[in-house]
Amino acid sequence: MSRGSLGRAGRTRLGATIAIIVAAAGTLSACGGSDAPAGTGGDGTGNTNSITVLRSTGATFEPLYIAEEQGYFKEAGLNVTIKPGAADTSQNAPSIVNGEAQFAMTDSPGFLKAAASKLPVQIVSALQVATRKTPPSDGLMVKPDSPIKSFADIGGKTIAVAALGGSVQFVTEYAAKQAGVDPSTIKFVALPLNGLVDAVKNGQVDAAHTFASFFDAAKAQGLTAIGEGTNIVPGLPQSVLFADRTWLAANAAAAKKFTDAVAKAVTYANSHPDDVRAIDVKYTTMAPEYIKNRQIQIYSAEVDKGVVSMIIKEMLGFGLLKVAPDESTIYWDQMLTTTRSE
Repeated sequence: MSRGSLGRAGRTRLGATIAIIVAAAGTLSACGGSDAPAGTGGDGTGNTNSITVLRSTGATFEPLYIAEEQGYFKEAGLNVTIKPGAADTSQNAPSIVNGEAQFAMTDSPGFLKAAASKLPVQIVSALQVATRKTPPSDGLMVKPDSPIKSFADIGGKTIAVAALGGSVQFVTEYAAKQAGVDPSTIKFVALPLNGLVDAVKNGQVDAAHTFASFFDAAKAQGLTAIGEGTNIVPGLPQSVLFADRTWLAANAAAAKKFTDAVAKAVTYANSHPDDVRAIDVKYTTMAPEYIKNRQIQIYSAEVDKGVVSMIIKEMLGFGLLKVAPDESTIYWDQMLTTTRSE
C-alpha cells in the first residue's frame, strides 16, 4: 500500500502540531500564562540564578539529575528545578518562549520543527547523540519469518512508530533511502509505545521501530531487529536542551553556568554508569531488573552542525519539514560543537 494519502495525512498532522505550538505560544503570552517573563529566572523575581528545566518523560535526562546530585548546579550558584515536560517534547517550546521554564529537552526533529515555525529558540547543548561506539538501543522490529530482511524490503510496508515525524520516523526514512527505497512509499502509523510489539506480532503492521526497554522486550519475545537504529546517523542529536533566544541574550552568564554544569555532569555520567542507573530507578518507569543490566548509552554535550544541516536537508526531502529553519539563528553562540569522524 502506498503512503500517498497517509503521507499527506502525516504531514498534515505535523503541520497542525506546529500550528498548535505557535497558537499556544501566542495564547499563553496574551493570557500572561507565566509568572516569570522570558527575561527573568524561574521564580519570577528577576533572579536569573533560579532556573527551571523541562525534561523528557522518558530518558536521556540523567545528566540533569547528576548535576543536581553532585552539586554542580549549587557550585555554580544556580537554583535549578527539574520538572517533567510534555510527553511530546516538541510541545515544550511555548513554555520556553513564555518564560515558564528557561531550558527544555526535545529531539532534533522536534527542535527543528519549532525553529522552522519561527519560534525564537536556540540549542544550547546536546545530552545524547547517536554513535556506533555502542550497540543500538533502538531498531526496526519484524517477525522472524517476515519478508523484511533489510531496509531494502520496506517499500510499501506499514511501519508503526510511537510518534509521527520524530527521530524514529526520520531514521527509518533515512535508512530506507540509503537502501534504495523511496521513503514516500512507506506507510507510517502512530501507536502507543507499549503496543508496538503486539502490533507486529499480531500482524497489524509489518514492522515497528521501538527503543530502550521496549526494544529489548521485543527481542526477548522473538522479534528480529533490522538495521542499526539511530546509529545509522552518527552525530544525530537524540536529545538536546534549548532555550529562548531573548532570554539567552539577557542572561548569558547564568546560561553558561548552567551548560557548563551539564557538560561536567555528562562527563561524570559516562564514567559512572551505576549513578545513571540509580537515577533511572528514581525517575523512570523502566523495570529495576532491566535497569540493572541495560547498556548505558554514551552522553555528549557537543553538537555537530554539519550533521544537523544534513538532517534539515533530508527532513525537507521526506516532507517532515515544510521550510528550513534559519541555521544562522538556531544555535547559541556558546554551545559546544564538534565535527564527528564516525
